[in-house]
Amino acid sequence: MTFVTIRKQGEYRLGIKTEKGILDVKAVSKMFRKKVPVTIDDVILHGDRGLIGLVRSALKSGKAKSIFLDENTMEFGPCVTNPGKILLLGFNYRTHAMEIKTQVPTSPLLFSKYNNSLNSHNGVIRLPSDVAFKFDYEAELVVVMGRTAHRVSEAEAMSCVFGYCIGNDFSARDLQFKTSQFLLGKTCDGFAPIGPYLVTADQIPDPHNLAIECYVNGERRQSGNTGDMIFNVPAIISYVSRHLTLEPGDIIFTGTPEGVIFGMPPEKQVWLKAGDKVTSVIEKLGKLTFTLA
Repeated sequence: MTFVTIRKQGEYRLGIKTEKGILDVKAVSKMFRKKVPVTIDDVILHGDRGLIGLVRSALKSGKAKSIFLDENTMEFGPCVTNPGKILLLGFNYRTHAMEIKTQVPTSPLLFSKYNNSLNSHNGVIRLPSDVAFKFDYEAELVVVMGRTAHRVSEAEAMSCVFGYCIGNDFSARDLQFKTSQFLLGKTCDGFAPIGPYLVTADQIPDPHNLAIECYVNGERRQSGNTGDMIFNVPAIISYVSRHLTLEPGDIIFTGTPEGVIFGMPPEKQVWLKAGDKVTSVIEKLGKLTFTLA
């Protein structure tokens, strides 16, 4: 299935993408008096538990207006709403490491964001312009964990994946390199848009052959393929799990291809500003768009 988070009536609700639109699971569960998961956290932790049957019943129902939403007008939330950990890899595409003239890492370079940075499709990032001005994009494939992974092998790692989504590791480069630690420039409020969809792993049999792009105001800035990652998904999960336990709902940003502003010659660096629209696209996962204010 393909899940979304609906922001409706002051809460996050589980949505499922269907041919008729986004199914509001809470609304349809009340209509059919079925007890099913109504949040993405519940699905990740405990499984779909009747959702497939509920979707089939909803598609046969004549009450589409009340249970199906138009994704062009509905409000999205982050497709994972409460990750215990948000981990990111730096310089995990060889061309990206080369463009910013840094050494290609010999082991995964990890850093983190926090839940305050979560943002959604069609969301707004309010720039902290009083403390920074070098704002940059990074389109990334995001892995969502579905099972606990503790010291797993690469052969076991993929069985621990729930699914995948698009993310953008939005960054304030001047804060990122103000000290030796990346955290300040990475985890400002809203700096981790994810979505719009959370696509289950069974629909993405090979996450290492997906086209990935980023656009700013309609102009393509990044174009690559996830096959260019230095450390692939099973290698990342296995490596991380040898140092800390990954839990269901944890998310991992797997790095960005070349084309970021920071990698351009100084005279060509035009940093993002209020009013800009950024769209990240990954094959089979859709388009993630946000604006800056």
